[in-house]
Amino acid sequence: MDGIFLQQIINGLTLGSVYGLIAIGYTMVYGIIGMINFAHGEVYMISAYLAAISLALLSSFGIQSFPLLIFGTLLFTVFVTGVYGWVIERIAYKPLRNSTRLAPLISAIGVSLILQNYAQISQGSRQQGVPTLLAGALKLDIGTGFVQITYTKIFILVAAFAGMALLTYI
Repeated sequence: MDGIFLQQIINGLTLGSVYGLIAIGYTMVYGIIGMINFAHGEVYMISAYLAAISLALLSSFGIQSFPLLIFGTLLFTVFVTGVYGWVIERIAYKPLRNSTRLAPLISAIGVSLILQNYAQISQGSRQQGVPTLLAGALKLDIGTGFVQITYTKIFILVAAFAGMALLTYI
């Protein structure tokens, strides 16, 4: 197998595992409230910004331990995301629960646009990266080239598959 091809498989698995978590979230939301939430992707986007902000804040307070950074970020992000998800449900979806099927759909599109524009106003429209917390990589020589798997990708794969297993079987 070519090294570039194997590297792209690893990259695809990493990105696909994140997409899989988002898909499970869509399925859970649809199963619980019975409507497609067009703002679901924007909720993930805001949560990613919250995670980056939380990492920066915890690092500025002098916390350097990786498990503490991840645990603190997880607690903060889950709590704040839960609060604004609850607010979105109370303001945009609950009042329209007994209306026609089109009204909640239009409301969901409106919430999606509001969250997109909020992120652009508050964070800017350019892409922003988060510095890596797990430096280093595994480099494998496969004969036709090298394959590199960063520790961050390994962490994403393990966390995503553990999350998918938890959400699917429990």
